[in-house]
Amino acid sequence: METAAEPIFDEDTPGSTREVGQTIDEGRGRIFPCSQCGADLVFSIGQQSMECPYCGHIQQLVLPENVVPSERDLEAMLEHLAELHEKSLEKKSQEESDSDQPEKGNYSAVRCESCGGEVVFQGTLTSTTCPYCASPLQRDDVYRLESNISVDAVLPFLVSEQRAANNLREWVNSRWFAPNDFRKQGARGKFNGCYLPFFTFDAFTFTRYSGQRGDHYYVTVGQGKEQRQERRTRWSSASGEFQRFFDDVLVVASRGVHADLIHALEPWPLAKCLPFNQQVIAGFFARTYDIPLKDCFQQGRLRMEAALLADCKRRIGGDEQRVDRRDSQYSALTFKYVMLPVWLLAYRYKDKTYQVVINAATGEVQGERPWSWVKITAAILTGLAIVLTFVVISQS
Repeated sequence: METAAEPIFDEDTPGSTREVGQTIDEGRGRIFPCSQCGADLVFSIGQQSMECPYCGHIQQLVLPENVVPSERDLEAMLEHLAELHEKSLEKKSQEESDSDQPEKGNYSAVRCESCGGEVVFQGTLTSTTCPYCASPLQRDDVYRLESNISVDAVLPFLVSEQRAANNLREWVNSRWFAPNDFRKQGARGKFNGCYLPFFTFDAFTFTRYSGQRGDHYYVTVGQGKEQRQERRTRWSSASGEFQRFFDDVLVVASRGVHADLIHALEPWPLAKCLPFNQQVIAGFFARTYDIPLKDCFQQGRLRMEAALLADCKRRIGGDEQRVDRRDSQYSALTFKYVMLPVWLLAYRYKDKTYQVVINAATGEVQGERPWSWVKITAAILTGLAIVLTFVVISQS
């Protein structure tokens, strides 16, 4: 998104100007210079605006007017991507036949406007900081590629790094079966703020099902001291139909993260999403998607199928349920491409690396942790002792 502002004189290049939100083409990145001192602005979580880390100048976000992130037709986009893929294969085949040059790796080098250093963007990385001068730097070409799906919305960072650290400390203290020394020293590591790519899916479904409802009842068997109660199940047929609308089923579209941990961060306050603009991601790491839209929808559909199966069982009722047949039809399929904020932290404990992720919009913490097998064994033995004591008392 282009933004307009008063040109700022660049002292390093006589006669040149730098504009706020300027797009730098030909191997360079996007920059957001401060209108007061010319340093590069970063997104401020506390201010929810652009802030200069040097002079403290606050600059409000420039957002498009009357633009609201909207759903897009899923089937139409999949057809469009398939056509682009075919054209890409034809072009690649033609280029290979015309040239014997080796194929370039999956990287791009851009020049930092602040210091002139060259920064390599590897894989799906689109936003980072310059390792030479720490200026925020972004690739602009990724968001404008015809073969890439454009980003619809971005959820800004709402949880500061300090609050994330406090939540992590509480999370560590609540791990009762973790080793005592780990709970004492905590998860030590460097936080990295990162925007991860997600696809959200909407679908209208109509489901017919048939199965069996199981109701428990008890009968007395045996005689004298051998008399006891046995549970049995009475089965009866059940069937029905229902409609359900799925709204914003989230699927993370990056292979470089622990998907189970990311899913556990839900729910996200998606109503607070803004139309995508690169000002919000200034100063944070960001990645574009590397899992295709089609594959993400298959994952999203699996989540919907699991929810529909649970709906069938709930409607059948009883103490047990058997779903013998279920037929679900999907229509009105739509999607959005959104970027959501997380705090990432990797820490080591006894020569093993663990990963923690924090929802940077709600503060929810999920992560891997070490276990104390001494505590677990003691808890199991204590439980067995309690059960044994109860059995002895009952028999006496």
